[in-house]
Amino acid sequence: MKQPRHTLQRHLQCGFTLLELMLVMALMGLAATYVVFNVFTVSQSDQLKKEAQRLQVLVDMASDYAVLNQRQLGLRIGQADHEYYFVFLNDEDEWQKIDDEKLYAPHTLAEPFTFALNLDDLPWDTEDQLFDREVFDENFSLDDAGVEIGNEEDKKLPPPQVLIMSSGEVTPFTLVFSYEPSFSTDAPAYFQLLNQDVPPLTLNGPLEQPPE
Repeated sequence: MKQPRHTLQRHLQCGFTLLELMLVMALMGLAATYVVFNVFTVSQSDQLKKEAQRLQVLVDMASDYAVLNQRQLGLRIGQADHEYYFVFLNDEDEWQKIDDEKLYAPHTLAEPFTFALNLDDLPWDTEDQLFDREVFDENFSLDDAGVEIGNEEDKKLPPPQVLIMSSGEVTPFTLVFSYEPSFSTDAPAYFQLLNQDVPPLTLNGPLEQPPE
C-alpha cells in the first residue's frame, strides 16, 4: 500500500532535522576540542617571555615619560609577592605611585613565574644628589624590611631599586624571569632583562639555566 505523500514528507523532514542536529553537535565537539588543545598546549616559556617583554617595553616607555614630563621615576620590584610598580618623586621628595597612568599600575606575575633582581656593580657615587636628599638608602635594600608601619595614609613607599631619570637614563639592573615547574615534565625556562645605562633594555632568552 502506497503511503500518502504528506506522510513521507513528514518522515523526511524529521530525518533531516536529526542529521542537522548531529552535525551541529559534531561541530561543537570539534570546536571544544580545538579550544582545549590550544589552551593546554600554550608554551609556558612563551608566556614567561611575554611577562619579560611587558616590563621591557614599560621601562622604555617610562624613560620617555620621565624626559617629556621632567620627572624622576623609579621601578620597585617586590620579589616576595612577584609584583612591580612604577613611582615618581613628588615636590616633597617622597615617592608616590603613578596613579594617572594605568600602564604603570602595580602588576603581579602570572603563576607559576618568579623573578630575581640583581643590582651588583651599580656605578652610583655616594655624593650623588639623591643621597644628599635621602631619597635612597645606601644599602639598596631588595626587600621591604624597615619600611614604616602605621596607618595606610601615613605609610611611605619604600624607595625604588631602579631609578629612571628625567634625562632618560636608567640605573643598571638585571632581572631574571624564571619558570621552574615542580610537578611537570616541562623544561625550566629563564629570561634575562638587562639594562646597562640607557634604554632600550636587552632581553636574553629563553635560557636553559639561570645566568650567573
